[in-house]
This record gives sequence, structure tokens and C-alpha cells, in this order.
Amino acid sequence: MTPRRVVVLGSTGSIGTQALDVIARHRDLYEVVALAAGRNTKLLAEQAAEFGVPDAHVRTSADGPDALAELAALPDVDVVLNAVVGFAGLPATIAALEAGTRLALANKESLIAGGPVVNAARERGGGEIVPVDSEHSALYQALRAGDRREVSRLVLTASGGPFRGKTRSELELVTVEDALKHPTWDMGAKITIDSSTLMNKGLEVIEAHELFGVDYDQVEVVVHPQSVVHGMVEFTDGATVAQLSMPDMRLPIGLALGAPDRLDEPFGAIDWSSLGSLTFEAPDVDAFPCLALAYEAGRAGGSAPATLSGANEVAVAAFLDRRIPWLCIAEVNRSVLAEGTGNITSVDDVLEADRIARERAGRVVEQIEQRAA
Repeated sequence: MTPRRVVVLGSTGSIGTQALDVIARHRDLYEVVALAAGRNTKLLAEQAAEFGVPDAHVRTSADGPDALAELAALPDVDVVLNAVVGFAGLPATIAALEAGTRLALANKESLIAGGPVVNAARERGGGEIVPVDSEHSALYQALRAGDRREVSRLVLTASGGPFRGKTRSELELVTVEDALKHPTWDMGAKITIDSSTLMNKGLEVIEAHELFGVDYDQVEVVVHPQSVVHGMVEFTDGATVAQLSMPDMRLPIGLALGAPDRLDEPFGAIDWSSLGSLTFEAPDVDAFPCLALAYEAGRAGGSAPATLSGANEVAVAAFLDRRIPWLCIAEVNRSVLAEGTGNITSVDDVLEADRIARERAGRVVEQIEQRAA
């Protein structure tokens, strides 16, 4: 069997390094043909040497988004893993899909902010998206159990973050340190804060809509603090099919690289004798309004998701810099969305929507600071 040729974009980050770990364990199945990363050039060079990637196919963030797109469109590539952070990953997403290549997608911004553009590229080139996020991978797997016409709803699970069960009044004085104490996952600061506000789950709702073509009324979020059930699909006859595993990102990464085939090595296998109970509860949208804002932006369509994503990045950064309280993250996002959004037909439209959102969010942050002074 000829190994699948893989391009790994964002190779020095959490997803990238775990992907290379999976590939290193299965060198008979995969061959790394190109690598790209941000500023960790030392680790990038070590990875290139370990996997025999030529210098001509190694890029850093200094080379710019177009260089990543060139790697994504290399001939005779079977899978492009896009784990680049932020909008720098969007051109690579489009290039891979237009080339008809499988896209193992871990770059949320590509689909959330640029959904219409990305889906147009998928239709033009015939490329396939297989999600890497554990929740969307779970839905991808559960959807195999029936025909898409038989789907009643998709259910995304949320750990609830560090503030699960707290009321809005109890959240008024939470600190940066409090918000960074995620009970289940070890993630970067930005996504950990998004988990604390449930914005990460709201953005995943938008992503599920774009990935699987379901209406927002058919996407539900439930809080599941054990993080063992990663996603569920309910079918029209009442049957619910779920994907369960202990938290280990190598499972969805391995599936995205080789689907429909699964690896012969277990990641996140469950010890049922010691698992304990699994619990579920509805999210509190009063205490965590970012979830409702994401549904609102998704239903509005056009540039609204890109606007929300950009505004949220500014708001989270301001909170981490201790410029605004935690509760004001939602206030910034709501205010920016209220100023209006437009349509998206190109990558330039996506980038412009993001730029405007960041400018608006910066002004709102300043207003909040002046109000508190």
C-alpha cells in the first residue's frame, strides 16, 4: 500500500505535534511531504529532519499566507492538515479544496468566518473536509449510522468550562486566573477563555452548520462535564448515535488523516469498569450569553460570523490584559454585532469584515475602560 502524502500546516502547535506523533507511529501509512509553522523555527527544523521534508517544502509564518496556500496545492498530495491559527489558514483551506484534496480541518476561522467562500471552493474543486475538532469528528462518525435525510438534530457537548453552574451575579468578579482553570482540557489561553464563556461552543455551532449543511434549529448544545461523549446525532426514528472516548485528540486526528479507515492503535479507549456516571444539562444562556450571540450571528449569515469571531478575539485579548471584566466579553461582542454586518463573496470580504469588527471592538473596549475609570 502506498503511503498517503500529507501536508501539515501549523506543525509546531498542539494539533500539529500530535498529528506528527500519529504519523510517526504509522510511517507505513503516511508520508509527510511539507511542513509549515509559526515562529518556532527550531522545532520546525527538527520536524523536517525527522520526516525527511526538503527545505523547498518548509515554510514559516514569515513567508505569509500565500506560501501556505502553495503547500496546500502541491500536486499528488492526499491530505492537507490545516492546524494554522487564525485567518492565515484561510487561503490554505481554499487552495486545498480547489485542488480536490482532502482537508483535515482544525483551523476554525476558515469555516466560521469564511463559510460561504470555503463551501464555494469545495464545490468548485471537489475537495473533501474531514473535521479534526473532537466534537465535529464525533458528529462525522455518528452520521455514518444513517442517511442525511434521516437526521433530526445534531448535539454538541460542552464541558461547561471552569464556571459551570455559576450564576451571572457570581461571575461579576471572576479573574483571569479563574477563567484559565479549565477542568478537562489543556489548551491555549484564548480558547480556554472561549470555553469559559461558551463562545467556543457557539462557534462550533456555526461550524457544524457549515460542515454538515443543517439548519441552526437542528443543532443543539448540552453541557457534559465529563467530556467523554463528544457529539451525538438524533435520527428521525428517535435513535441517537453518540461517539464516546476519553479526551485524546490523536483519535480524531488519526481518523481525519485516514477516513473512512480507522487506525489499528487505540487512542482514548474507555475503561468502562471505572468510568462512573455521565451527566448532561442545558446551558445557562443568561450567565453565558456568548452562546446565544453565536446562534444569532450564524442565522444572520453573511459577514456576521466573521464579525463575531473578530470582535471576540479583541474582547478576549482585552480580558487577558485585564482591561475589561469577564462579563464584558459578551458586551463587546453584542455591541459590535449590533452595528450591522454585510455579505461575503470573497476572501477579501472576509478579511475586511474581520478588520472592521476589530476596529469596532477596540472602540467598545475603550468605552468600557472609560466607564470604569
